[in-house]
Amino acid sequence: MEQPSHFVIVGGGTAGWLAAFIIQDSARRMKLDAKISVVESSRIRTVGVGEATTAAFRVFLQHFKIDEFEFFRETEATFKLGIRHQDWRRKGYTYYGPIDDPHQVVAPPPGAPSDYLNVYAVSAGKKVQDMHLFGPLLERRKAPYARKVDGSLLRLGPFHHAFHFDQSLVGQFLKRKSRGVEIVDAVVEGVERDGQTGDIRALKLDSGELLAADFFIDATGFRKRLIVQELQAPWISYARELPVNRALPFWLDIKEGDEINNYTLAWAQENGWMWQIPTQTRYGCGYVYSDEFTTPEQAKLEVERAIGREIEVRDDIRFTIGRLEKAWIGNCVAVGLSSSFLEPLESTSIHGTIVQMMLFAGHYLKEPGKMTQVERDDYNRRVGRQVDDFRTFVNTHYVTERDDTPFWRNVRAERLHSETKERLARWRQEMPRTEHFPNYLAGLPHIETQLHYPVLDGLGLLDPAVAKAEMARDPKLRAFAKKTHDALVKEYKQAATQAMGHAEFLEAVREMG
Repeated sequence: MEQPSHFVIVGGGTAGWLAAFIIQDSARRMKLDAKISVVESSRIRTVGVGEATTAAFRVFLQHFKIDEFEFFRETEATFKLGIRHQDWRRKGYTYYGPIDDPHQVVAPPPGAPSDYLNVYAVSAGKKVQDMHLFGPLLERRKAPYARKVDGSLLRLGPFHHAFHFDQSLVGQFLKRKSRGVEIVDAVVEGVERDGQTGDIRALKLDSGELLAADFFIDATGFRKRLIVQELQAPWISYARELPVNRALPFWLDIKEGDEINNYTLAWAQENGWMWQIPTQTRYGCGYVYSDEFTTPEQAKLEVERAIGREIEVRDDIRFTIGRLEKAWIGNCVAVGLSSSFLEPLESTSIHGTIVQMMLFAGHYLKEPGKMTQVERDDYNRRVGRQVDDFRTFVNTHYVTERDDTPFWRNVRAERLHSETKERLARWRQEMPRTEHFPNYLAGLPHIETQLHYPVLDGLGLLDPAVAKAEMARDPKLRAFAKKTHDALVKEYKQAATQAMGHAEFLEAVREMG
């Protein structure tokens, strides 16, 4: 009898277990005879500094029929309805980036261009965030739920939210939820490769055993144990356009009775920016900074001045920002931090892992011996473009008015990517549209106008005169957009008064368990 195709995932963190879930489910659906193994070592520690997702993670939970409330309980998860950008445009200025899209709930008039509600808001001098359900919820730190008269929970609106969580707990949660996945507790010390093709034939484990397989997924994080250490995959650096290269993580406890943020805080500082990501008991925090402009000791003091208290630094993380030139080489695909790393400003890491594995499983997964170089090249082109788009979006956040420190003056003068400049030049002539973002990920979610508009609006990078001119071309559409915009703002402000507090919601979910 033929043996099943053996897929081995090296690394059992969030990226590794996401890959295991997606590959196993897809193999079952397509009736591919496959065995899935995850190699992870119980001796490799994880720093649980908090991680944020996009709404793609909720879609993942629903796809695998994982109970969302159980997920909240088991992983200390909280809501992420968007990002609070503080002091980015200029010191003292804050804007929110809600992740819902009001265009989803309104049937547009025939022939209406995409994003017409966003265009109207800019033309009228209204904050884009105000017509989002998540806008007032973010400002009031509310959950997208209300209590019904009988005490049960009522979801407000159809929009997907995202999550914050301790990534070490999520890896363990996904591990417990897996079915039929072999777990190998070991460290990879080397590999055996095919002398002709260069493919990996087996992993050399620290136990002295060999683990043979047909296909390998590198989810080893910054170590890039297979894709770089063994296969020497070239790296494309984003160091010029994304200026931070070091992180100082720490925790802040949440006091009993305190409301809990429902947003990721991205707080611009003198030499980079600080994140705060809430779990149910503490904020996982960190200062992502450029060591070209400050030292770790000075960075710590800078944080303590900003938050008004002393901190205990949990680690000193140095990183290289960029991506692999080829994430798929031979019979090995890299995912997660093995594949790319961008500063965690827009939660691109877990989002990228989900989309890349869904793309791989949906279009390239088959018996490994039948996979072709044409398919590898096609995958690498699509994934490379995806991460390049992430880079350009994150780089856009640095188009600010700030020039108060050498770091920010350097960003303005030298760090803006040519593609960022080209997009902004285009959007000075016409408003951003969905069609400005080609679909090369087979319809899977990507960074498009839904997330761009609040950021571009918050940074003052959209011209109301251009928006007014576009609205003036179709008075009927403008009237419809105004009526719809005003109705959404009114409805969502009212919904926010009925919504539960974030901490109240989390307590209710814990009580259900």
